[in-house]
Amino acid sequence: MLRISHYLRALAGQCPPPRSAAPGSLRPPVVIWNLLRRCNLTCKHCYATSADSEFRDELDTEAALKVIDDLQQAGVKVLILSGGEPLLRKDLFLLADYARNRGFFVALSTNGTLIDESNIQRIAAAQFDYLGISIDGLEAVHDDFRQLKGSYAASMRAIDLCRQHGIRVGLRTTLTQHNYPQLPDLLALMREHDVQKFYLSHLNYSGRGKRSRKLDAHWQMTRDAMEQLFERAWQDIQEGRDTDFVSGNNDADAILLLQWVERRLPRQRAALERLLRGWGGNASGSGIANIDNTGEVHPDTYWWHHSVGNVLDRPFRELWLDDPAPLLAALRQHPRAVGGRCATCRWLDICNGNTRTRAWAQGDLWGEDPGCYLSDDEIGLRAIPCTTL
Repeated sequence: MLRISHYLRALAGQCPPPRSAAPGSLRPPVVIWNLLRRCNLTCKHCYATSADSEFRDELDTEAALKVIDDLQQAGVKVLILSGGEPLLRKDLFLLADYARNRGFFVALSTNGTLIDESNIQRIAAAQFDYLGISIDGLEAVHDDFRQLKGSYAASMRAIDLCRQHGIRVGLRTTLTQHNYPQLPDLLALMREHDVQKFYLSHLNYSGRGKRSRKLDAHWQMTRDAMEQLFERAWQDIQEGRDTDFVSGNNDADAILLLQWVERRLPRQRAALERLLRGWGGNASGSGIANIDNTGEVHPDTYWWHHSVGNVLDRPFRELWLDDPAPLLAALRQHPRAVGGRCATCRWLDICNGNTRTRAWAQGDLWGEDPGCYLSDDEIGLRAIPCTTL
């Protein structure tokens, strides 16, 4: 995840730079936990391939509470509760309260459609540090992508209810060809509905997202969308707005931010490059971990095709820190041993090979990431001149 606003605020002298461990170092990760797989929506980009039905072998309450204890012992500080749709899990608030009382930063990732007047008081009482709601376009586009008419209106109502009850809210959007033209309107929703955070996710080719890759935004669309985020983030900083812009699932965004700073804040360019090299790019398998609904542990949420162990069999600390699987060891190399354009990219230390699941969807886990939108010139590749024999 690229913390756009935080880096720009640091350059503006308004906050310290983001804290970062040495790239590739062993550290307790941010844990995204899919508490269940059931969901009331069937979104076209769902990495979990969720459906509105019960799934077998999911962790019960007792096992889930033990996992929270294990995560605490492993030094985990940030826990993001997700699904499926986590509000469908009956013990959600019990688990959230248990984690918060043990000092975790607890966030909730939801589609928002189940938040209404009947449960908003309980949601507010849970004191989530952050609540992210997915909005993937204006009404017609969102409802089509989420495959439920009325889902946009329900999610926007949820945002308003959360803000009325003092809950910090983020609007999350997965960029596609269909919602790219609506990005200015989506950014306008932040101010209209008093939303503090905007998270732009690039499409990852996993679950139903793999089948929906034809909807992925073209490279120029992606570049333009990121430029819009940079400009809006900088404008809000200059105007003193408490907003936070981040992007995820395409670490080439960091290089584009560096180019933007070189044009707009040239004296800060060297400082940003130092910060980005300290950040180190894609953190799947090191700074990010995923636990799915059955307790399987993955390098991130898009790796459900590969498990590195199960928390029902071994404590999380053993799986992640003490005796990691070979895949985790390979992902923790910095820079990673990647091929194709990535292998000789001048920015490999910053990007770290980008998102491996998109490369895997192309058939080579360690090949180049097909989602990288940087040109050969931008990454330092030069065409080999033809010679005449």
